[in-house]
Amino acid sequence: MTPAELSRAVLRSVRGAVADGELSVTVPERVVVRAPTPGEGGGGGGEADLACTVALQVAKEAGRPPREVAEPLRRRLAGLPGIAAVEIAGAGFLNVTLTGTARAELVRDVLAQGREYGCAGEPGTAGQGRGGASVALRAAAGVRAAVVVEALERILPAGGMGGAAGTGDEGAARGEAIRPRGVEMRFGQGAPQPAGPSPRGEHPGDVAAHEWRVLTARLGADEARWVLLRAAQQDAVRLPERPVQRESNGRFRVQYAYARTCAMTRNARELGFTAEPGDTGDGRAAREVWAAVAEYPGVVEAAARHRAPDRVARHLEVTADAWLRCHDGCPPLPVGEEKPSAVHRARLALAEAAGTVLANGLHLLGISTPERL
Repeated sequence: MTPAELSRAVLRSVRGAVADGELSVTVPERVVVRAPTPGEGGGGGGEADLACTVALQVAKEAGRPPREVAEPLRRRLAGLPGIAAVEIAGAGFLNVTLTGTARAELVRDVLAQGREYGCAGEPGTAGQGRGGASVALRAAAGVRAAVVVEALERILPAGGMGGAAGTGDEGAARGEAIRPRGVEMRFGQGAPQPAGPSPRGEHPGDVAAHEWRVLTARLGADEARWVLLRAAQQDAVRLPERPVQRESNGRFRVQYAYARTCAMTRNARELGFTAEPGDTGDGRAAREVWAAVAEYPGVVEAAARHRAPDRVARHLEVTADAWLRCHDGCPPLPVGEEKPSAVHRARLALAEAAGTVLANGLHLLGISTPERL
């Protein structure tokens, strides 16, 4: 069961409770389902895989405490296929623990879909969306706007929206304007850099090519795109002096984590075994990776809806960090004289699923996916 499937199940539970007179509320159009977060009362330290805040969302209209609202929903969700247990946590969070089979099935689906995973279109239509109305975008002046629009050209269709984007000076084209906060083109004590054509460099009259050349000369294309896309559009961007290949650099961590998943697959092949989704036997560490993988399609949809590539970048960091923690404590490869087992094959499958998310997300941002670093 994916977060999207659980979200639909929760909405059906609300409708059922309303129909049976257990709740008197307006059924929400959507509910948020995500991994339990520490500090919010929604778990984070237990065995739950997913959490939902619908009871808090409708409690005011119901005129009842959220925990009371959550109880009839808990009863309806408990026992559904793929759900092992449902608990009410904190102020009224619904914490859902899935069966091991349900988690393994999602990993299997991710590996089967590959580049299609997280794309809202039908299989075979990666990057084409699902036939929604076309959205025309235009970039306001500046290199950051141009890079954000380029990323949105890929994110919008992947999130289920058509996306025919164009760039140009403000007012030069029709369409939805993308105006992120500008970038001060300073490096150390250097002077501000003048503007020129866009990162595409196709037309001499486009905005921001000189800025792009300066950025890529100092940072490289991958780091430049990451820096411009990682921050929310209303936030300032602080340009580094040079790319740093260390853990403090989110772009490097994400690319490194992806390269490590590729290395796991190569090394496993040399040891004579391949991935097979199943029980990883790793408790919380593996569940965090699974949750990050499961949440990815919803993140892409939200990034498209809110025109926010930074949501994809931040989720890639979450996925990379979760997988690196899991790898350190529960390596997918046998150690010493240990023979490959079903657990190793399951861990490898989870690693490959995490790698799929990292590769697909980097592709949406226009950043490379090196298999070796």
